Amino acid sequence: MSSDFEGYEQDFAVLTAEITSKIARVPRLPPDEKKQMVANVEKQLEEAKELLEQMDLEVRDIPPQSRGMYSNRMRSYKQEMGKLETDFKRSRIAYSDEVRNELLGDDGNSSENQRAHLLDNTERLERSSRRLEAGYQIAVETEQIGQEMLENLSHDREKIQRARERLRETDANLGKSSRVLTGMLRR
Repeated sequence: MSSDFEGYEQDFAVLTAEITSKIARVPRLPPDEKKQMVANVEKQLEEAKELLEQMDLEVRDIPPQSRGMYSNRMRSYKQEMGKLETDFKRSRIAYSDEVRNELLGDDGNSSENQRAHLLDNTERLERSSRRLEAGYQIAVETEQIGQEMLENLSHDREKIQRARERLRETDANLGKSSRVLTGMLRR
């Protein structure tokens, strides 16, 4: 089950990265290409919503004791989706770079700085994602080890209970044999 969820997560990550890239390009495009890009991004946003719905269905099928972690991840993905939609709305109505540059007097260096900043943030996000994935793998392994330990403890408990029952039976048998011997000695 979690492999389906993880597959959806990977698809969602790829799709949101594509959407983010396209949203950043929308304001700089000529009007014809802008319309085409907007339609493409709208289609991809719908696909991302469908992926979120699929992931939500998968989370509902998870046993309640391990559902919390997946629910937190779903909340994060929904927030990310909301941010993408907001960014998309802003990019559609944003001025083109030329108009913005004329109004603000930018010489074009700011777009290079923004690009470098965006690439830096993307690298940071990828590193954070890898760390989160490693932490998640450690948590899964720890959970498996914990389950194995609980199973072993359960088996040990059963053995101890059986041994205790045998001791009680042996004690009862010794008591009987002691009474029989005492009775034989009196005769």
